[in-house]
Amino acid sequence: MTPAALRHLGKRDPVMRALIRRVGPCTMRIRRTWSPFQSLVRAVVYQQLHGRAAAAIFERLVALFGSDGFPTPEQVLAMSPRRMRKAGLSRAKVRAIKDIARKAAEGTIPTRRAVVRLADDEIITRLTEARGVGRWTVEMMLMFTLGRPDVLPVDDYGVRYGYRMAYGLKALPTPKALMEFGERWRPHRTTASWYLWRAAEQARAAALKPRAAAKSAAGKRAAKRGTELVR
Repeated sequence: MTPAALRHLGKRDPVMRALIRRVGPCTMRIRRTWSPFQSLVRAVVYQQLHGRAAAAIFERLVALFGSDGFPTPEQVLAMSPRRMRKAGLSRAKVRAIKDIARKAAEGTIPTRRAVVRLADDEIITRLTEARGVGRWTVEMMLMFTLGRPDVLPVDDYGVRYGYRMAYGLKALPTPKALMEFGERWRPHRTTASWYLWRAAEQARAAALKPRAAAKSAAGKRAAKRGTELVR
């Protein structure tokens, strides 16, 4: 993200300014070579799975279509559901991926070249017509595939939790409250979201430290007792 985004956020919001200083530069990576179709298929594969398991299934799915790279929508439509299931996909995910392919072939889901001319809201409206694709999924695509600078996924738990911890709240903000507060971050809400994710990570790491210290201390006490018994 650009230095201008950091300057804007720091100027408009002192808490965000402190968070930026604590975290450091924004290192968000954008997959600009991916198409909306590829991004949505990957998102469906990864739903409700841990990263490694999802990555393995995604690789097996792509491998079904040979060595020519990611399949086309037409290739996905021609593939039998039974073979796709053998890659590790659930029936629901196979149906969702088939519907995504169908809508990509029809043009409802735009190509990478066409999508750059569409506004964020229009992309969300069109892509959420596909089975298994919700607003959050499209927002992740807007951020991490298209590099859109002003996306605030207010339903994302990590963003809400990071906001709570960074701003010292007792409870998670409602999506509506976060959306209203986030108006001050425009037009750089994507960068603000990235820093809220980092705030959530830091809070979780800080919470684990006392547990780790207590576990280490308990281990030392147990070892000491064992040594005394040996004596």
